[in-house]
Amino acid sequence: MTGRCSGLSSAERAEAMIRTIAPTPNRALSGRCSACAVRSLSICGALDQADLIEFERIARQVHLTHNEAIFTAGQAATSVHNVTAGVARLYKLLPDGRRQVIGFALPGDFLGAMPSDRYSFSADAIEAVSVCRLSAESFAQFIEHRPHFLRRINEFAARELMLAQEQMLLLGRRTAEEKVAAFLVGWRARLANIGDQQHTIALPMSRQDIADYLGLTIETVSRTLTRFEREKMLVIVSGGVRLLDAKRAEAMAGV
Repeated sequence: MTGRCSGLSSAERAEAMIRTIAPTPNRALSGRCSACAVRSLSICGALDQADLIEFERIARQVHLTHNEAIFTAGQAATSVHNVTAGVARLYKLLPDGRRQVIGFALPGDFLGAMPSDRYSFSADAIEAVSVCRLSAESFAQFIEHRPHFLRRINEFAARELMLAQEQMLLLGRRTAEEKVAAFLVGWRARLANIGDQQHTIALPMSRQDIADYLGLTIETVSRTLTRFEREKMLVIVSGGVRLLDAKRAEAMAGV
């Protein structure tokens, strides 16, 4: 090997060495699933290495650009989706055209499992988003003989129910200031859960998205954030806000 490679560059020698490595039965484990940065946060965290190989076989990586739909309300629910990168917006349209944002999906979130044969809400990309897309039929077959995986999915469903209950409280019994503070504190906690613990709370969604999520007007959201900044509770920065008085924000949020 040394004699054959002596006249090659370091990069060429490295490539030649890699080509000599014989494949092993576990070589598939070097694929995208085993290397996924958010696997421990997602439903896939319950899968062992053998399950991961099968999961990767039936999953397809899909990349979406800004405002591109992951799926649309009323569309046949033929696929489920595991978000691996980016932030997605979940929403429903009222008969008069008004929009209610019902949530924001982060890496590790699972979307598209429906009790009926059609999606009940829409999901699209706020920024560049990557998802693992699996056909609903293949996914159902995959979980059929994996009760430990089904338990993991149930845990995610319970978390979604809790978030829905918090959203009902947010919409119904809080002032505009409490709503905005609760959103910022809650979003900061969700970002921290995926390892983003920076001082700045990234807000990739628009002010209109936040308003449609909180049941407020965009003017009220902007006015409230400006007031919080004037009162030194936060500072508005490019791409988000930085909390200066987290304790006050948490008190307003009822945390």
